[in-house]
Amino acid sequence: MQQSCSVNKYWAYNRWQSLNRWEETYRKNTPTSRALFDKSRQMHINGVSHNIRYYEPYPFVTAHSSGRYLIDVDANKYTDYWMGHWSLILGHSSDYILTKIKEQLNLGWMYGTVNRQTLELSELISKAIPVAERIRYVTSGTEAVMYATRLARAFTGRRIIAKIDGGWHGYASDLLKTVNWPFTEPESSGITSDEYVISIPYNDIEKSLEILTSVKEQLAGIMVEPILGGAGCIPAEYDYLASLQEFASKSGALFMLDEIVTGFRLKYGGMYDDIGLSPDIITLGKVVGGGLSIGVICGRSEVMDVANTSQMSRKRRCYIGGGTFSANPVSMVAGAATLETLKNNPAIYQKINRLGAQTRDKIGKILKDKLQMTGAGSLFMIHFPKDITKPIKDAATVFECDTNMLYNYHMYLMAKENIFFLPGKLGAVSNAHDESDVKDIIRATERFVADEL
Repeated sequence: MQQSCSVNKYWAYNRWQSLNRWEETYRKNTPTSRALFDKSRQMHINGVSHNIRYYEPYPFVTAHSSGRYLIDVDANKYTDYWMGHWSLILGHSSDYILTKIKEQLNLGWMYGTVNRQTLELSELISKAIPVAERIRYVTSGTEAVMYATRLARAFTGRRIIAKIDGGWHGYASDLLKTVNWPFTEPESSGITSDEYVISIPYNDIEKSLEILTSVKEQLAGIMVEPILGGAGCIPAEYDYLASLQEFASKSGALFMLDEIVTGFRLKYGGMYDDIGLSPDIITLGKVVGGGLSIGVICGRSEVMDVANTSQMSRKRRCYIGGGTFSANPVSMVAGAATLETLKNNPAIYQKINRLGAQTRDKIGKILKDKLQMTGAGSLFMIHFPKDITKPIKDAATVFECDTNMLYNYHMYLMAKENIFFLPGKLGAVSNAHDESDVKDIIRATERFVADEL
């Protein structure tokens, strides 16, 4: 969870018929944000530089951040669970990370050459993620996944990439398909063809294998998130992932895990080895950049070396990565400082995963007959199913939930409780949060339920 918010985008084209009553309070709290956002609309597409950052009636404008808080231009102080697209596992403006960034800035912030800072981050990643035998850096998760699919096609000599219904891997054309409901409609104009991308249902082994079998001779790779991020914070079933990996291996395709959200988020390293997987390629981002721009493609040497322009002929080589700001020394330093902190302080994971579990458990008990919780570790998301008896196991069941109520819930938290979730998105606990935040969000949810339900 790189990334689009499927639910959020759906709202953008299906505005509610009536004004949510918490919006009036929100408007009263944020007049300066409204004025600045009106100005932003004049210069920026829809006033934003990432589609998911727009929500109705308008997003507040942040002035600064610290620890677990975002402070907007009207001096509203929000307890933040969006945490910079979930990248800030240590919280906003962590002292140690800030110190290391300042030290690097004094040495320079753009080299455009090989640098020691990259080596230091790569050593940390490769020791924590054994499958990362070769690494290449880019500046976003979108790029990392785009290049991973290109590698899979170059290595196998095949064209078709399989993805998940509701799976979000960035705006690159390669996988911009079946992200939003209904999955049968195009995601964007301007894409020349998506005939070499197929989509399979999450956590449905039988149907997925049936679809994969129909294209196995031309299947280059399978791309899957171990936790479906943008489409609902839903963990994959182990048997499902194992079956996909086995199918890929037997058919000569690559098994690719998008761990841009989960990498170093649930534990130190990737999620894949805890669930017994052995992917060919892993993509990373978010946490490994320490809050600065980063994307990582890593994997088995045999696969990654197809990108080695010193060894491969023009016909055989695969261009991946590159870009003016790839492996920027400031990003490398921020990432290395973050991973060092996590490595040397395993209690951080114990804490944030405990807080995440408490939040899921206690909110889930507030109204068992009205809501469901999904997530793992420090990640969590609330859902308001229309059919409470139907478990939330894939993107289709998420889209069957009451998204209007989810919007109301997140707007209520912003307007009345000063708790921020990007509307429609999952929440992430950081090391800056503590037990009091769990109590606050529980009490806030109880008040919302009493008022709305």
